[in-house]
Amino acid sequence: MIPLQQLDWPTSLPEFLAQFGDLLWDVVAFVVAFAVVYFVGRYLLVKLVRRSLSVRGFDRTVVQLATTTAGALAFFVAIAVAFTVAGFGSFLAAFATLSGALALALGFAAQDIVANFVAGVFILKDKPFEVDDWIEWDDTTGVVREIDLRVTKVETFNNEVVTVPNSELANNAVKNAMANDRLRLQFVFGIGYDDDIDEAADVILEDARSIPEVLNDPEPSVRTAELADSYVGLESRIWIADPGRGKFKQVLSDHVKGVKERFDARGVDMPYPYRELTGGISIEEVGNLDQVDVTGD
Repeated sequence: MIPLQQLDWPTSLPEFLAQFGDLLWDVVAFVVAFAVVYFVGRYLLVKLVRRSLSVRGFDRTVVQLATTTAGALAFFVAIAVAFTVAGFGSFLAAFATLSGALALALGFAAQDIVANFVAGVFILKDKPFEVDDWIEWDDTTGVVREIDLRVTKVETFNNEVVTVPNSELANNAVKNAMANDRLRLQFVFGIGYDDDIDEAADVILEDARSIPEVLNDPEPSVRTAELADSYVGLESRIWIADPGRGKFKQVLSDHVKGVKERFDARGVDMPYPYRELTGGISIEEVGNLDQVDVTGD
């Protein structure tokens, strides 16, 4: 390598152009090509992506991510075109090979993150749930407080915040109790086998109709649900509007309390499981020891 001080530097503009003219032209061609392709391509591509996704009703977060990706794509395309115009094809090929290897390595390392991002895009697009919805999945229940591209934050009813990867919500069944404007609630009341089923059903319906939050359309109903060991199960079915966890719990609590009080007033039994033990105890003397024999049914 020749030291810089030993190089034959030009002393005039014609010598400079003669020595570095080709390189200067390549640099100018690179800059001009990059600027034209990047700014024009970015403007047209971003505008097209934004308009296409907005017309299809995509969430604003998804649109913003897509436009950012489109801008990055325009940048790399402009780089490639600029290198080609400037005559640096071999450098571009080496750069593309290196970039492909790095992308492959990063893809394997960050596959979970990528999966969460993709799942977040589908959640924001399909909207299986939205902020403030009450959802249940994998024996976990809570209210959605924030939806990001990577995670969703859910507040449990114990005032805990659970950060859930979007792929978990996208790949599992999620129950959204607030997806519709009405929700049916069920509760099984147990009455004794000696009680009148029709009378007990009338008591349950009477209490349901007395609760302001219970809808008349669809109207409350009662079905005989089971014949258990110690009771006959009557399932009360009531509907509420604008469902939410707090409202659901309050209405159901009022209904259960009201039916219990009405059953007590009407003499309708609400039995609980019990067992009756029969038999006797006998004591026999064996040598110097007492043997206890317990018999029973």
